[in-house]
Amino acid sequence: MSFVDIGEVAYVPGSARVFEHGWQSWSPTGAYRLDETPPRPANGTIQILCYRPGTPVPERTFQGEGLLAVETGDGSVELWSAAGPHEVPSIRAREEGGRLVISADAPARHHRVEGDLGTALRRWAETMAAAASAPRTFPALPPMWCTWYGYWDKVVEADVLENLELATRHGLPADMFLIDDGYEAGIGDWLDPRPGFGSLARAVDAVTGTGRRAGIWTAPFLVGHDSRLYREHPEWLVGGAYAGRMWNQDLAVLDVTHPDAAEHLTQVFRTFAGMGITHFKLDYLYAGALAGRRHEDLDPIAAYRRGLELIRRGAGEEATLHGCGAPMLPSIGLVDVMRVSPDIALTLRPRSGDISQPSQLGARLTGAAREFLHARWWVNDPDCIVVRPEMEAREEWAAHVAATGGLRGSSDPIAALDEWGMETTRRLLVPTATDPS
Repeated sequence: MSFVDIGEVAYVPGSARVFEHGWQSWSPTGAYRLDETPPRPANGTIQILCYRPGTPVPERTFQGEGLLAVETGDGSVELWSAAGPHEVPSIRAREEGGRLVISADAPARHHRVEGDLGTALRRWAETMAAAASAPRTFPALPPMWCTWYGYWDKVVEADVLENLELATRHGLPADMFLIDDGYEAGIGDWLDPRPGFGSLARAVDAVTGTGRRAGIWTAPFLVGHDSRLYREHPEWLVGGAYAGRMWNQDLAVLDVTHPDAAEHLTQVFRTFAGMGITHFKLDYLYAGALAGRRHEDLDPIAAYRRGLELIRRGAGEEATLHGCGAPMLPSIGLVDVMRVSPDIALTLRPRSGDISQPSQLGARLTGAAREFLHARWWVNDPDCIVVRPEMEAREEWAAHVAATGGLRGSSDPIAALDEWGMETTRRLLVPTATDPS
């Protein structure tokens, strides 16, 4: 990358803060004093999985992806940002001689806003939404129940059926049941059932038979090295693209510019829609914007946006597309719901110390910093309600969820909830706010 200086900012010592906006859902985001060191990836794999690949940040430097703002301390905010969702510059600030020098690796627009940081961010989000032709209004989405944080990838059909019955018995208003990772045979083999799961079609029928909506999880741009797709269709993969390592295997990237791979992707979602599934959680979406050799000479962000358009074509115009692990700015106007933070965990702090990794602390910090996006770009997803007794600091997590206007989704095994957990879950399961935060 070649960074070019594009501006300078005067600031009030001791009062100024720099706001870094992260590349994707799990990338830390927030405002930092000039004497603070913002979160940085613990290792190279986490750089790929949770930050922007290929953009390590020099020491004593701030860096935002598509947006960097300076609250100067004199009642104004200076922002540098992308012009729209199609090209996302990395933007840096470094201190030199009592001023902040701003640089970027691609063209960036400059805005000055009189007022505080929150006001500036809300105005910027509205400007970006208009540039990307995002919807002007967002409907109130009903709450859901999700298999992930209770059953992980060992979920079986019987777990879905049991919680479906318990939700009815306890009056939990979960309108949609989301079957998360664990139903599929492999990463990329979404239509092949995992031995031992049971019947996905039967589970979906049970959900929709109660009048609820059904949801499904995929990581549509990932192809695990252990998958059938990886073995049978190497020509469908982005050459030289490495998406990290998860599920005890290396991860490749589906090339959505290859005509046969594109048809396959569309058909996967058309098949799910034909089963009666209407909510699609699309995870690890960062993979679709990784650089590499594609069948068509298309830049990574354009390829990513094409991939989401193919998914929409298969899922249907009325389906709900729910992004996660997703490049933020390139997704504007293409998803209905977006995770705006790292995953939560049963622990307050991440094991590695890197707050891009699952933890309540990371989810709370980044989720709160991105609350201004709700009902401007999409419906925010702050991640799931998890309040069973083994959850550390569960009262604090419940309070964070209650303070957001975004999607509410319980992910506890309902039988594991104590009296406080049941009442808290019932109280928090409300539709999304339709007004911007």
